[in-house]
Amino acid sequence: MAREIERKFLLTDDSWKAAAYQQTDFAQGYLTPLQGAAKSSVRVRIEGSVANINIKSLEIGLSRDEYEYAIPLADGEKMLTTLAVGPVIKKTRYLVKHGEHIWEIDEFFGDNAGLVVAEVEMRAENETVLLPNWVGREVTHEARYYNISLSEYPFKDWSEDEKK
Repeated sequence: MAREIERKFLLTDDSWKAAAYQQTDFAQGYLTPLQGAAKSSVRVRIEGSVANINIKSLEIGLSRDEYEYAIPLADGEKMLTTLAVGPVIKKTRYLVKHGEHIWEIDEFFGDNAGLVVAEVEMRAENETVLLPNWVGREVTHEARYYNISLSEYPFKDWSEDEKK
């Protein structure tokens, strides 16, 4: 079993773009709704020309169980168009190295246009992470910033107070 350990942050500006060394377009959709007694999310993600199915425990915070498996691209495309619950999330992911970590910055489009979130994966929950100067407020414990939440309540529908 894999355990994902990561922190999420909003950004103060776009100065990180100068250090981005890779970018990949993503499309992902969820096959299970967030409401109800679900213990996990099941998502299909197309990352460039690769498709995966991913299962994550529905825990909000630093760490959660995660399983990911490659699937044929055609299957992933079909699942996104016929089985996804809510809007398909579209984003570009940029990779930025800072200190000992690789930061993943997600710039969202479509129903979540205007939202940019930075994530950093860690080896342990108590690991020290050097925060770049472009990192702002931490939102690790705020469910609305998780992709599954964005598929059910997209950024375009947030009030101005929720966007702060």
